[in-house]
Amino acid sequence: MAVKIRLTRMGGHKKPFYRVVAADSESPRDGRFLEVLGHYDPAKDLDGVSLKIERIKYWLSKGAKPTLTVSQLLKKKG
Repeated sequence: MAVKIRLTRMGGHKKPFYRVVAADSESPRDGRFLEVLGHYDPAKDLDGVSLKIERIKYWLSKGAKPTLTVSQLLKKKG
């Protein structure tokens, strides 16, 4: 089972926000996931990003691969 750290879309019509989750790479975008690792609201720019850094480090140490968008969010947050 390959694990990816990626975004799942939440929110209403034309008002999206995203959860950062650890999920199996074969599960659908808004499908089953293993753990919620944070939230991202693009309307609020960097103020809209909250991440559980310790849990993200845990999943990365276990071999999880972040998607391009999530890796950019991680770089911005430091």
